[in-house]
Amino acid sequence: MKKILNRVPEVTIYFWIIKVLATTVGETAADFLSATLNLGLGITSDIMSGVLLVALLNQFKLKRYVPASFWFVVVLISIVGTLITDRLVDELGVSLMTTTVIFSVSLLVVFALWYSNEKTLAMHSINTAKRELFFYWVAVLFTFALGTATGDLLAEALKVGYAQSALIFGASIAIIATGYYYFRMNAVLAFWLAYILTRPLGASIGDLLSQSATNGGFGFGTVGTSMLFLSIIASLVIYLSLKQKKPALLPIDGQD
Repeated sequence: MKKILNRVPEVTIYFWIIKVLATTVGETAADFLSATLNLGLGITSDIMSGVLLVALLNQFKLKRYVPASFWFVVVLISIVGTLITDRLVDELGVSLMTTTVIFSVSLLVVFALWYSNEKTLAMHSINTAKRELFFYWVAVLFTFALGTATGDLLAEALKVGYAQSALIFGASIAIIATGYYYFRMNAVLAFWLAYILTRPLGASIGDLLSQSATNGGFGFGTVGTSMLFLSIIASLVIYLSLKQKKPALLPIDGQD
């Protein structure tokens, strides 16, 4: 049977742990660069978008999944997605409700185009640069932007609070997991719903840890929170890189 190289990681517990950590870093790092370092949203967005472009160019040169490259791109997209939403809200005055609707519709359009062209939205089918560039990373970017808007809408605009928002999003993910494991929920649908919800979950956790007590947080600051989570991400990526002795191969079975 002919084999092809997969360009994304297997969906394991490590995948979800790093994903949540990356979303948290996206929230705290964006705040650190734009507010703590006083670079502003515009300059920070330009810098991080440039770094993301370079990282994506490197990612597209690879023929298979490489943990360090892949997760570096995810962290950068998390930061850029956060900045996109923040700029719409803080600089252009677009409400969080409106940005939530805009990114929800945009993500649905990406999924519709993806499915109409590729006949699948499955993670295991990301085995060509075309699928990765025009569909996967675009969808990922919109999930981060949407997650930022949704998390801020619930925690700040609706005044639910960071801790309560994290519990709500965490419980929602648990419901999806239960539906998948016990009630035969469609695997692709379950994956993308959980993927979307990990963003506001991570953002709520990031804000809870970094924001001051007067703002409802623990006051660890953006620097401490970002460094802690980046260290954990780096450790897990190093572990996965050492564990990966050979490329992940997928059988061509007509379902990709």
